[in-house]
Amino acid sequence: MSVRNFAALGVYGFEPQAPAIFAALVTGDPLLLIGRSGTGKTFLLNSISEALGLEHRHYNASLLSFDDLVGFPYPDEARTSVRFLETPATIWGAESVLVDEISRCKPEHQNRLFSLVHERRVQGMPLEKLRYRWAAMNPCPADGGGEEYLGSEPLDPALADRFGVIVEVGDWGALSDEDRRRVADPAGEGALADDGGALKRELATLQAEFARRLQACPPLILDYVTGVVTALGEAGIRVSPRRARLMARTLLAATLVEGVPGDALFLSLLECSLPHRAWGEPPDPAKVRAAHQLAWGASALTGAEQWLHRFHLEKPLHRKLQLLLEGTPTRDLGTLAIEQLLSRETRPRQAAFALATYPAAVAGRLPIGAEAVNDLGRVASELLTINGSLTWHEIDPQQSPASAKLGTVQKLLADLAGPRQARARQLLYWCLLKDCLPRSPRDLEVEFNGCVELLAGSGQ
Repeated sequence: MSVRNFAALGVYGFEPQAPAIFAALVTGDPLLLIGRSGTGKTFLLNSISEALGLEHRHYNASLLSFDDLVGFPYPDEARTSVRFLETPATIWGAESVLVDEISRCKPEHQNRLFSLVHERRVQGMPLEKLRYRWAAMNPCPADGGGEEYLGSEPLDPALADRFGVIVEVGDWGALSDEDRRRVADPAGEGALADDGGALKRELATLQAEFARRLQACPPLILDYVTGVVTALGEAGIRVSPRRARLMARTLLAATLVEGVPGDALFLSLLECSLPHRAWGEPPDPAKVRAAHQLAWGASALTGAEQWLHRFHLEKPLHRKLQLLLEGTPTRDLGTLAIEQLLSRETRPRQAAFALATYPAAVAGRLPIGAEAVNDLGRVASELLTINGSLTWHEIDPQQSPASAKLGTVQKLLADLAGPRQARARQLLYWCLLKDCLPRSPRDLEVEFNGCVELLAGSGQ
């Protein structure tokens, strides 16, 4: 059986999603399918369980009671603990579980399913045999594409974030002409999925190789994941650290499935690694593509070029400084990084970085050359002339907004004390005088102070 083809199971139209689905089968990480009613989500997952010969449980979350999962509780003979009366439907012996209509689940049941999806546990007890955790749902009402699924509610973000792969299933319009005929054909309806064990053998081989490669994940994947998660964060799309690790696992498994990594493959898997649509906030596709292109381009770089790209990819000033202190390949490259920073950043950010780092640069404690030291000094020298007091008359007595800005700065300074307050006053008063106070002066001060503390903590 080809790992790109579900046709041997009697399931059609899933080829575009196959790499992500197979990656989830290889890793064993939780898989969530999102799609309109009748698109084959449940059929696919039940067919996979049949082909793999798994002890399978299929629950409809909209009708699920907790007793359906665990059985009926009763005390043991000594009345010191509670046991559960098992039925053929209880979860204890399951190897795979499909929670269908998970978005129609009552909130209290979503909480109970959390440990099942995340830890393979129920009531704090491990499910020793459970290998696969799957779920399916209709789109959230705000993301239904014209159809309103009134009973389908957004998943709790914490629950959604536990699914390693989130696949959006295509509708009729996404099917090829051949697949449309196959789907419409009633012949074979109700037959068991039987591919002669091909899927089971294929997965066993891939899982063994995945376990081996997991001990030394390829640098290409790690570089891509760290780059894309950083770029997404800068675009306002938060990706949790746990999600970054799940993404790396998925990419590693998919490259084994497909044979080689590729631009289009990584983009499709990135889209299947973002859980936001499960809670009704699908990320902007343009921002996702831009983050992918940035990270994919950087992952192809090596050595000095890659370090310089990472330096510019990091948005916070103290993170840039940390890279400079810890990993600059050469002083010449450090000089180039500083020169580019001072040409690309806004005036307030240039000033903050220069004011924080210039003393260490003069002392020769930064891995940069004389040209970069002079550039930092040129910017910092303007700030060193700022005195400790300022009134709005010194800014522009004709503009009332200037007075409001001064009030904002003074309020911020009132929350600080000691040397930090004095440093912040010097930076922010300069911004006022140059009429370049940023929209969020507090954020600038936090990054500025982070640079100062980093240098102090590193002995610089």
